This record gives sequence, structure tokens and C-alpha cells, in this order.
Amino acid sequence: MEPQARTTLDRSPIRFAEFVALIAAMMALTSLGIDSMLPALPAIGDSLGVADPNHRQYVITAFLLGFSVAQLAHGPLADRFGRRPVLAVALFAYAATNIVAAFSGSFALLLLARATSGAAVAAARVVTIALVRDCFAGRAMARVMSLAFIVFMVAPVLAPTFGQTVLLVGSWRIIFGGIAAVSALVLVWFLARMPETLASEHRIPLDPRRLLRGYGIVLRDRYAVGYTLAAALLSGGLFGFIGSVQQIVFDVFRLPNLLVLIFAAVAGTMALGSYFNARIVMRFGQRLISHLALSALIAIAGIHLFVALSGWENIVSFAILQALMMACFGLATSNFSSMAMENMGEIAGTASSLQGFVSTMGGAVIGAWIGQSFDGTTVPLYSGFLICGLVAFVVIMIAERGRMFQPA
Repeated sequence: MEPQARTTLDRSPIRFAEFVALIAAMMALTSLGIDSMLPALPAIGDSLGVADPNHRQYVITAFLLGFSVAQLAHGPLADRFGRRPVLAVALFAYAATNIVAAFSGSFALLLLARATSGAAVAAARVVTIALVRDCFAGRAMARVMSLAFIVFMVAPVLAPTFGQTVLLVGSWRIIFGGIAAVSALVLVWFLARMPETLASEHRIPLDPRRLLRGYGIVLRDRYAVGYTLAAALLSGGLFGFIGSVQQIVFDVFRLPNLLVLIFAAVAGTMALGSYFNARIVMRFGQRLISHLALSALIAIAGIHLFVALSGWENIVSFAILQALMMACFGLATSNFSSMAMENMGEIAGTASSLQGFVSTMGGAVIGAWIGQSFDGTTVPLYSGFLICGLVAFVVIMIAERGRMFQPA
């Protein structure tokens, strides 16, 4: 296939609705592995002897660190061996490592299991994006990613509920068993329905020099670099929220029973943002939408920081302002991924892995810093969101050479 033809793809190897649903299900495994833990963090800490409440956040951080590093391997492997075998092995490993986590007898072993499970499920991020890029490009790809993100967002809405329900009837260890079972079901669905999307003539040998050349292509593309860094910065705010939301709801507002509801409301607005993006992106384009959404996110973060510093923060203001900001997050990041991949069609797996590593590792480090700064208020969280949003705006402005808010 000629390069020009590969930049105009708009086809699905199976029924479009099932394609989107399967992509979303694989992406949702990551969210399930993170968000179902939130209600269980106090129980995990008590069971495994974690004295410092902030250190319980390492259950999330370890997963994200493994997730970020492994993306560097999954992309080249998917470009060499195809999408199906890499995803199949990764999904099996994800189920197995969650079983190990379920039987962990120490916090150190649990963190090791979490890091390896994050490394396994990283394929569900890298390879699925490459798989989508095999079949779609440009605004069509942005539409597919937005639709998948809508379905994917069911996971963070339901995952904390799943975790909370398990705690009502049994041990936190059952949560990991449930994740393993869901992973096995998705693996069976994937193997039964999804064909290989990478033609043999487009497979790339595992050559370090070729890999470095691929990285060089990514790093020389200002859109790939700019939108990847912007995604990393916004992800830092998101991971900071995920890491500290349990403590905020439990310790700041002293309303632990509302954790599931608050998290579901926030996740729901992210899904609405992505749904809205899917409806309008073909008309207005990724750039105009994402730049406006990022600007709105910055404004809302500034308002929320002012509210927190003024001492006016309550559970209602927290939920409303966080939900609005996450709607903007959904609008922006749905488009960041597709714009970062615009010129990467011939090295989709390698590009996706490098971009995923940078955005997730950067987000994990920033998010850990925000989470570990928790001081009994929401000020560190919204200081982090505001700073990340402002820096992301500057980075994108540099990548676009000052041409902001343009349809294309």
C-alpha cells in the first residue's frame, strides 16, 4: 500500500459498532485496573501494614510506571509480529498477574504484581491505537477514538462501584480476581472476532537501528512531540486526581459513602465530552475543538484553585468544577492522540509506543508528585491542574507555530 493511501484509510475489518466496542473493552481494562482500587486503598493498607496514608497511592503509581515503560516494547513487537499475537499474550499476562496480586502477602509483592500487570495491559493502549491507525486516519480516526472512549468511560463509572461492592461482601483480594476474569473474557472475544490488521508486507524487523530511526521520525515531528507532551501534562493532573480523590472524599469532606458517586459523575462528564467530540469533530476538526477545550480547562482549574484557597470548597463545588474540567479533558485528549499520530502511519506501533511511554510516564510522575503533596486540602490538586494546563497550552502553541484555534 502506498503511503498516500495509508493516510486516507476509513474502513473497519469487522462491523463498525463491534470494532468500536472491542477497542473500548480492551482500553477499559486499564481503567478497571486503576479505578476499582480506589475504594479498597484503606483496606489494602490496613491488611498489608501500610502506615502512611499517602503511601497507599503507590498501588496506583506502581501500575502506571509498569504501564508506561512496557509501551516501549509493545509497539515494536506489534510492528514486527502483528497486532493479534502481541495483544493475545498481553491479555493473558494481565489476567495472570492480577491473580498474583490477589494472593499477595506483602505490600512489596503487591506493588510488584501491580507493576507487571500494568506492563502487560500497556499493550491494550499501544497496540489498540496502532490497530485503529491501521484502519482509519485523520478525522475518521478521531471519531473512532472518541466513540471508543465513550464506551471505555463506562469502566471508571462502574469500576469503583465494583470495588465498593466487593468490600461490602468480602476481601479486597476478590477485586483482583474479578479483573482477571474480565480480562479472560475480553481475550476470548478478541481472538474470536478481530483479524490481523497489519499486512505482512508492512511488518518491520526488530532492528535497533530501525527502531531508533522510527523514534527519530517521531521526535522530529512537531505535532507528535507537542501533542504527546500536552497529553502527558494533562494526564499528570488526571493521575493526581485519581491518586488523591479517595483521601479528598474521605479525609477532607468526610463523606466516604460518596466516593463512588463523585467518581462516577466525574467520569461521566469525560464520556460526555468524548461523545460531543465524536459528533462535531468531522465538522470542526481536532485542533479548534482541542484548543478551545484546553483553554476552558485552564479557566476552570483557575476558578477551582481560587475556591480552594478562599476556603469555600465543599463537596458540591468540588464535584461540579471537577466534572466540568474533566469534560474539557475528554474533549482535548480525544483529539491529542489522533493529532500526535497524524504523520505516523508507516510506524504506527513504534510511534504509539513512544508517545504512550512519554505521556504515561510523564503523567505518572507528575500525578505522583501531586498526589504525594496532599495536605488535607484540594489546593495541591488544583495548583497542579492549573500549572499543567498552562504549560500544555504553551507547548501546543509552539508546536502549531502560533496558529491556535484553527479548524485544520
